[in-house]
Amino acid sequence: MTKTKKAIFYCQNCGYESGKWMGQCPGCKEWNTFVEETIQVKTSAAGKRQNASQEPVMLSKINVFPEERISTHLEELDRVLGGGIVTGSMILLGGDPGIGKSTLLLQVCKQLTDAGTKVLYVSGEESLKQIKLRAERIGNFSENLLLLCETNLAIISNTIDRTKPQAVIIDSIQTMYDEDISSAPGSVSQVRESTGILMKIAKGEGISIFIVGHVTKDGNVAGPRVLEHMVDTVLYFEGDRHASYRIVRGVKNRFGSTHEIGVFEMQECGLVEVKNPSQVMLSGRPTDASGSVVVCSMEGTRPILIEIQALITKSNFGLPRRTSVGIDYNRVNLLMAVLDKRAGLQLGDCDAYVNLAGGMKLGEPAIDLGIVMAIASSYKNRVLDPNTLIFGEVGLSGEVRGVSMAEQRVKEAERMGFTTCILPKANLAAIINKFSIQLIGVSNIKESIQYI
Repeated sequence: MTKTKKAIFYCQNCGYESGKWMGQCPGCKEWNTFVEETIQVKTSAAGKRQNASQEPVMLSKINVFPEERISTHLEELDRVLGGGIVTGSMILLGGDPGIGKSTLLLQVCKQLTDAGTKVLYVSGEESLKQIKLRAERIGNFSENLLLLCETNLAIISNTIDRTKPQAVIIDSIQTMYDEDISSAPGSVSQVRESTGILMKIAKGEGISIFIVGHVTKDGNVAGPRVLEHMVDTVLYFEGDRHASYRIVRGVKNRFGSTHEIGVFEMQECGLVEVKNPSQVMLSGRPTDASGSVVVCSMEGTRPILIEIQALITKSNFGLPRRTSVGIDYNRVNLLMAVLDKRAGLQLGDCDAYVNLAGGMKLGEPAIDLGIVMAIASSYKNRVLDPNTLIFGEVGLSGEVRGVSMAEQRVKEAERMGFTTCILPKANLAAIINKFSIQLIGVSNIKESIQYI
């Protein structure tokens, strides 16, 4: 087996590999993102065939046991992980700078070490004193937490072999480097090889590893796309860093659902779990203002009530302005076109501003009817009953389609004190006699607008 050096060009944005430099990346369509890196290629003698090191096994002969999980003692994070940290798994946590990734993982370290789990925290960005200052704001830590400031993976691997921790935190993967790779830390080759080395440690030693990943301007984890394919779980830490609320969302999970979210509030002592997001999102909402409605969105198995605000005004210019915050811009334009065509609301010469209160982002079709009602309420300047909850999907013909988990949505509305619920008529028959709340079924947007 011989090694030869070869020059390869990588896209810094998505990790696309090419044998020559190109101005535009064929993968992500970005310009001037290709960089040259030298890699070592192993070549074997011609005609020699590698012997198989492992024989194939029949599926019926494989014994399956329930995976062992370690609770983080943070219910919001455990829900997103599927019940806790799976032993030997590798978890990638991405998020904007300053959002609170290191704070969250340091709190996880505190909970794990208090329960007797030995944790190694490896930082390539901060000094030991900086970590100590953040730890003092969070609380008192036990002696089961070990700190290491290092970026050389060979030293980190030897430290893991020597200390035998049950969990390892790598902050961050973009600062780690392997001496066998000639490129700089943070490059595509280094990130890929570093993740591969850590993955071998996690699977071979049964150690749970958290790695922190930086994100690009598009909100994706920086580095090659293969990074997300290699790990077992990918979590995104979302939210405006100038606001107090943060959301942990799972986008990949080999050991659980990818639809759950965890809600936290940033306080002086660190991140505090929000056990009842609906109550937090609805606090301080106006009760006598037009264009304000409450909708219910399902995030995994959890119903969340949230306020949608709309402001419709006559445009002073020839081209009306449309703005949406927290809701897909194109979806708002589509629903406004449906209102114009199917309900007769003349919105072509109006500015429209639609906002999702609380800094959250929702894309579920079940909030369509709420957006429609908020726009119609603001356009007609009529206040909708503040004790009314709305959900339903709206089609291009103006019909209101049924949604999933209608019973859970109505149950949450009744628990939060709402007296009326406007929902699709298709969902009404299955839950008509199960709740004391008044249920109003509608089949199209004309029927729903009549209640404004």
